[in-house]
Amino acid sequence: MKWLVLLRLVALSECIVIIPLTKMKIKQEPIREKQLQEKFLDEQSHSLSQNSHPDHKFSSHGLRNFQNMVYFGKISIGTPPQEFQVNFDTGSSDLWVPSVDCQSPSCSKHKRFNPQKSTTFRHLDQKIRLSYGSGSMNGVLGCDTIQIGNLVIVNQTFGLSQNQSSGILEQVPYDGLLGLAYPSLAVRGTTPVFDNLKNQRVISEPVFAFYLSSQPGNSSVVMFGGVDHTYHKGKIQWVPVTRTSFWQVAMSSISINGNVVGCSQGCQAIVDTGTSSLVGPTHLVTNILKLINPKPILDDKQVLLCDAIKSLPVLLLTINGIIYTVPPHYYVQQISQEICFSSFQGGTELLNPSETSETWILGDVFLRLYSSVYDRGNNRIGLA
Repeated sequence: MKWLVLLRLVALSECIVIIPLTKMKIKQEPIREKQLQEKFLDEQSHSLSQNSHPDHKFSSHGLRNFQNMVYFGKISIGTPPQEFQVNFDTGSSDLWVPSVDCQSPSCSKHKRFNPQKSTTFRHLDQKIRLSYGSGSMNGVLGCDTIQIGNLVIVNQTFGLSQNQSSGILEQVPYDGLLGLAYPSLAVRGTTPVFDNLKNQRVISEPVFAFYLSSQPGNSSVVMFGGVDHTYHKGKIQWVPVTRTSFWQVAMSSISINGNVVGCSQGCQAIVDTGTSSLVGPTHLVTNILKLINPKPILDDKQVLLCDAIKSLPVLLLTINGIIYTVPPHYYVQQISQEICFSSFQGGTELLNPSETSETWILGDVFLRLYSSVYDRGNNRIGLA
């Protein structure tokens, strides 16, 4: 809802471009890794063509995997192009990057856009403030040409950060965010990147998809304009979107060892590539952590010995009648040779304090197991 892409173009045909995503493993001291993880966790029917058609505009772009916690990729802004690493985030709708006018520590450690070096840039007289679980930015709106791989959008409105909160935004390995949620979440009066891809007919299908891998190498991708079916096994299971803001669907239950531990009355689930963990109501997450980690170490209920993974239960999520399994080696992350970290986080009760309905966020812990397809033409999500 808030969060690298080594782009390498591989032309498969005149109409399809594949850009593999690379997993980036960074070695750090265990205490440092834990601090980073804790900060990351705080943020917290037209038919699709099964085979590429000669006229279809389809592009697949490589993403980098940072510690199984965040995936990011490369885009270009301006003429001539200035390159940035951005988080392709299904939990937000705005595009922004740091500006050369930003002197915050979190800006100085990242690439910054210089409007004076782009012949196609236009200033827009509007200030903005965007807040995320991972921090906030204040800035202004601008308009310029955006390029994602071989896809080019003209007159794209985007944010230029002039002041950013320090902390996590200072340490993340990407420069900005590219939101892929619905227009209702975007800054009022602006059109998100995906909508312009669609409106300017840069892509022929109003669809994008993610394959997020846990493996190193060129293995994770984001796809625009269709689906490369080599990235999933079996049939895509479609789930209707229940509210066109986040990519939000209905979920029936969450269970462990045959016992329902969440979503007992049915609930809403937000499918979010920008969140690393599985996030739910604090009281339910606390109960789950007690169940899977009855003897926490370091007085931290999320920290456990890695040897315990082999005895931990499988998590079962029921969505639209289909049971999706999440094995323990996916919901537990290794932060050192012996110490592991459970990727559950509380706090969704703060999303809509006035609502009594239960909400969960299915982040990268879930999306590393299941390829996800986002179909704006039919307001549905596909999982495979």
